[in-house]
Amino acid sequence: MKTLNPAVARVLKRLHYSLDVILTCVRWYVAYPLSLRHLEAMMAERGVSVDHSTVHRWAIKLLPVLEKAFRLRKRLVGKSWRMDETYIRVKGEWRYLYRAADKDGNTIDFLLRAHRDKSAARRYFEKSIAQNGAPETVTIDKSGANLAALGAINADRETPIKIRQSKYLNNLVEQDHRAIKRRTRPMLGFKSFRCARILLAGIELMHMIAKGQMKHARGTHPSAADQFYELAT
Repeated sequence: MKTLNPAVARVLKRLHYSLDVILTCVRWYVAYPLSLRHLEAMMAERGVSVDHSTVHRWAIKLLPVLEKAFRLRKRLVGKSWRMDETYIRVKGEWRYLYRAADKDGNTIDFLLRAHRDKSAARRYFEKSIAQNGAPETVTIDKSGANLAALGAINADRETPIKIRQSKYLNNLVEQDHRAIKRRTRPMLGFKSFRCARILLAGIELMHMIAKGQMKHARGTHPSAADQFYELAT
């Protein structure tokens, strides 16, 4: 039996269900357009009594640990980025999920921000570059805030990042938003910014795994589910 990720083991000490049940519920929640009530009913059909609020608590506790483990196994991304932001409802108000994909459709990174401005865009680019290295080219739409953010970043660089502004060329990342929005729709909005940030990271994590962005042993072809479970070990 594989040894548990120590961070996962610490979380599980305070939980009273088997690891299989917990990981299955959390994966289903971030992988499919299901509500917490759906998950409660589905587990009951399998003879497991678990309250919908418990599933939510599992997700909030486990997903940050699993995302950190995924970051260590994430494949390298390309140097040509398409960046855009999409709307996410939190506590009844619209917030902004900044996202980018490379020319092959691989997710670069994501960041939820309360505002849509130069500061938010710059923070997104700084995070993405820190995690993935600097791109050669970034394609954005006609947003002045995103352009100003890249300009500020270029001011501190010896080799500036090439900036392209084209809505047409950004179709790839705009289409990719749909996979995330399709999953968040049954959630009917998030109750807090913290919960939104954690659950969106989980959704993005499962989306990246489904796109083949997690490293695994040469010659093996684990399913998306198995890759998700591997993050706990």
